[in-house]
Amino acid sequence: MILPSPAKHPTGPSTPARFTPVPDARPDDTAWPPLAWPPASDVLLVGEHVRLMTLNPERHAAELFQALDDDATWQHLSHRPRTADDYAASLAESLTGPLAPGPHGGRWRWAVQLTKPFGPFAADALVGTTSFLDVSPSGGRLEIGSTAYARPCWGSAVNPETKLLLLSYAFDELGAGRVQIKTDARNSRSQQAIARLGATYEGTLRRHQRRADGSIRDTVMFSIIIEDWPAVRDGLQRRLDA
Repeated sequence: MILPSPAKHPTGPSTPARFTPVPDARPDDTAWPPLAWPPASDVLLVGEHVRLMTLNPERHAAELFQALDDDATWQHLSHRPRTADDYAASLAESLTGPLAPGPHGGRWRWAVQLTKPFGPFAADALVGTTSFLDVSPSGGRLEIGSTAYARPCWGSAVNPETKLLLLSYAFDELGAGRVQIKTDARNSRSQQAIARLGATYEGTLRRHQRRADGSIRDTVMFSIIIEDWPAVRDGLQRRLDA
């Protein structure tokens, strides 16, 4: 029995183009030490507008829930707590098991507190939370994410100073060589805010992460590396001084 020859498809738009390999942008790179990880539990990062402290679910959850109890705040995050107890439980769960901070990584949650009155908030009010996550001590890298602020703080000095404090700590104290920040492709406000920090857009990860409603988002990825850090630091400081 003679089988027919497989059909031959002419080269056309459906044929993948030959990929041009990406060159090594840092051919003279040298050995990089691991992160100084984890941070001390009593670490405190203090700026002119905000201070960042290690988040304690028992102490901070109720006040944070009250400040963040707004559907718009949680629109692009993976879980929207409905009560202060629900929020405290989810915070506590996120800091246990494989996500507990330790020598091999884990997550570090921060509470964002005002140093002076702002809008409807008094001095020392808790107005947001953010995290170090996807930490690779051996790779000298981490991510800043799971960030949420009370809506009156949007567009204020709160986010740029929070990021300046976190980036300064990551690069200058922990010894990071890379800090990445990512967001939902639908979250244009967040993309613009990340770009304004001076972070570099690296690409979009397709069908990357599940949303709270069960759909799968495309994720927009940015990064700041140690070579970028002096210019990014100076740019953030100029914004805060303006």
